[in-house]
Amino acid sequence: MSKIALVDDDRNILTSVSMTLEAEGFEVETYNDGQAALDAFNKKLPDMAVLDIKMPRMDGMDLLQRLRQKTQMPVIFLTSKDDEIDEVLGLRMGADDYVKKPFSQRLLVERIRALLRRQEATSGDAITANSNDTKVMERGDLRMDPLRHAVSWKGNDVSLTVTEFLLLQALAQRPGFVKSRDQLMDVAYDDQVYVDDRTIDSHIKRLRKKMRAADPEFSAIETLYGIGYRYNEE
Repeated sequence: MSKIALVDDDRNILTSVSMTLEAEGFEVETYNDGQAALDAFNKKLPDMAVLDIKMPRMDGMDLLQRLRQKTQMPVIFLTSKDDEIDEVLGLRMGADDYVKKPFSQRLLVERIRALLRRQEATSGDAITANSNDTKVMERGDLRMDPLRHAVSWKGNDVSLTVTEFLLLQALAQRPGFVKSRDQLMDVAYDDQVYVDDRTIDSHIKRLRKKMRAADPEFSAIETLYGIGYRYNEE
C-alpha cells in the first residue's frame, strides 16, 4: 500500500481527496501547511507528495525546495487555474507534475498511479532482470544505471527526479536521433494523462540545469526549435 502525503490548507480538499485516495487503496497522511508536512517528512518520507502551492507558514515551493535537498520522491503540485508562472517555476524546481484547481479527482488518481508506476520501474521493482531497460547505459561522459536510479556525468553524481531520468534515458538511448515533444510525453506520462509542450520544456530546462551543475560546459541535449530534442554524444 503506497503512502500519499496530501498537503493543502483547504480542509474540504483534504477531506474529499483523502477519502477518494483511501477508497482506491492508498494510505493517506494529510497536512494543512508546509511546515507541518516537513516536520513529518523529516521523520519518515511518504511514497509521494501532493502539494498545494499557496499555504501558510511554508508554501509548496519552499517545501519542494527543502525536499529536493534530500529526496527525489515524486511530487505533484496543485495549482490555481491562473497560476501558469507558478506551474512552470514548480516544474523547474523539480516537481514531477501539476494538476489545476478545480480538478477531477479521477484525474489526480490517474496521475498519482502513473508516477508511482514510473517510480517502481526506474527502481527495478517492475522490470525483469534481463530487460535492456535495466542495463547500465554509457554514452560518452554519461552513465545511467536504471536499477539504482543513478546518473553520473564525468564521474560526478547527478540527482534526477523520475521524470527527468526517463527523459534523459529516452534521449540518450539513440544519440543523434530527434525525439519530438509528443514522443517524450509518451515516455514520461501514461496515455490517460494529458500534458502540454511547456511541461516537457520545463523538465528539460531543469534537467540541463542539473547537468550543468556537474559540468558547466554540458551541451549534450540539443533543442531543435519547433521539432523537439536530441542527445549528442560528446
